Amino acid sequence: MPGSTWFYDAILYIYALSLLFSFSDMATKNRSAKRMGTGLLAFVWLLQTVFIASRMYEHQYVPVMTMFEALFFYCWVLVTISIMMNFFLKRLDLLVFLVNVAAFAILAINIFSDPSVTPISQQWEARDELVFIHITLAIASYAAFMIAALLSGMYLFMHRQLKGKRWSAVMTRFPSLDRIEGYTYRAVLIGVPLLIASVALGIAKIVLDGDTRLLADAKVLSSLFSIAVYAFYLLQRVTANQTGPMLAFWNLAAFTAAVINFLVFNMYSGFHHWIWM
Repeated sequence: MPGSTWFYDAILYIYALSLLFSFSDMATKNRSAKRMGTGLLAFVWLLQTVFIASRMYEHQYVPVMTMFEALFFYCWVLVTISIMMNFFLKRLDLLVFLVNVAAFAILAINIFSDPSVTPISQQWEARDELVFIHITLAIASYAAFMIAALLSGMYLFMHRQLKGKRWSAVMTRFPSLDRIEGYTYRAVLIGVPLLIASVALGIAKIVLDGDTRLLADAKVLSSLFSIAVYAFYLLQRVTANQTGPMLAFWNLAAFTAAVINFLVFNMYSGFHHWIWM
């Protein structure tokens, strides 16, 4: 399995070069730099895929059972989505760049932390299919939520610039406000059902294990709260009760709740405690 230091370093160095070429394209509209950045990003995706595939072959399970594996897989999902957006969606170069900056930061922190982590719970077997589906659905939902949050940040920035009549060259790389808001809504619309399904499977696992006291666990309650905040955003969007900037604000608030759910409440959960750093 590619687990030595040089393999991780290669991923980070190639990823950093990809970001540098992408930034050059953002700054100077250099198409050659964009092609180089995209090619390097595809190579990063290939190396990440090799790591995941080799881990699957060695351990006979999809590698999402530890914090290190889950965050690595999360970054792979973000890279996959960014490559797809780069090819199939127009005028989203800035979003693709921001997604990869976030994925690079998460990947770097994850790699430089101690990869010798413990499983999610000693009571749950690594090959448990229910747990695997629960985790992968949660990872996919968080990827959708991050993209939605970045889009909301772009919306608020562009709205402020337009309102103040401050036009800049970087704004030529933005889609229209309506398109940004539409992309945000679609991303949340994808993420929410995935998170609901993930939480439902987690609750089902608790019930099957017979320890219903865990239904009042901090992780379960915080996950339900995150779903509620995103549901409020969707309700406001569907009923048209809020303006675009307020919708962007609520989406960022919902993403903040989701991040707190992931970073903070894992530590206080009786069954969802991951040891990472």
